[in-house]
Amino acid sequence: MTPRHRRLLDHIRQHGDTSVEELARILGVTTQTIRRDIRELEDERLLARYHGGVSIPSTVENIDYDQRRVMDSDAKRRIGQLAAAQVENDRSLIINIGTTTEEVSKALLRHRGLRVVTNNLNVASILSNCDDAEVIVAGGVVRKRDRGIVGEATIDFMRQFKVDIGIIGVSGIEADGTLLDYDYREVRVTQTIMEQSRQVWLVADHTKFGRHALVRLGSIAQVDKFFTDLPVPAEAAEAFEKAGVEVVVAGAEPAP
Repeated sequence: MTPRHRRLLDHIRQHGDTSVEELARILGVTTQTIRRDIRELEDERLLARYHGGVSIPSTVENIDYDQRRVMDSDAKRRIGQLAAAQVENDRSLIINIGTTTEEVSKALLRHRGLRVVTNNLNVASILSNCDDAEVIVAGGVVRKRDRGIVGEATIDFMRQFKVDIGIIGVSGIEADGTLLDYDYREVRVTQTIMEQSRQVWLVADHTKFGRHALVRLGSIAQVDKFFTDLPVPAEAAEAFEKAGVEVVVAGAEPAP
């Protein structure tokens, strides 16, 4: 994804439906260039095109998991490393489904004395390579598309634990601090994780702001720390300040 692609997506997420002409004016390129960008982003299911303009994608279906893994992968990696650096040794964790939570797991591999409960088979696979971590996998229904485990059995399983830190991801964050996701079954599991955690840490890159999804998960007021890659947008800053959540920003890495 090019920097122009990112600017284009950020504008549409913030302002909604936008014409080709307006995008060309804002980005300082020709309409032909914008149309080519739109075609490329539509192929990746990052935009929805209509006659004369573009809008955000569906609010009822998430982007394919493999595509999400490579989207803003550098930012997710930096967020994962930053969050993992604040996890002390000898701590208990619950880690849920998500591409950014997987990056946290990769960055935890050198920790000692961890006890990790997860409903994410990808996280379980990653942390099984940690020499000094006990990994406990939830029961339930495995979703083939992302190897996440959901369902009533998963909720009952999570209620057996009370952990130091719950590390969660989300699909969208509204300007008022509402947290959103696409699958109500996954949302119910994440809500249980939040209830069973002494601290809740949210890991999400800046593209989640203004991204609309179908199901309300909760509020930023339920989160203790928020790890991201850019400062909170101005339209959401008041909600974050009111919630008293600690925002930790993973800055860009210095050029070599």
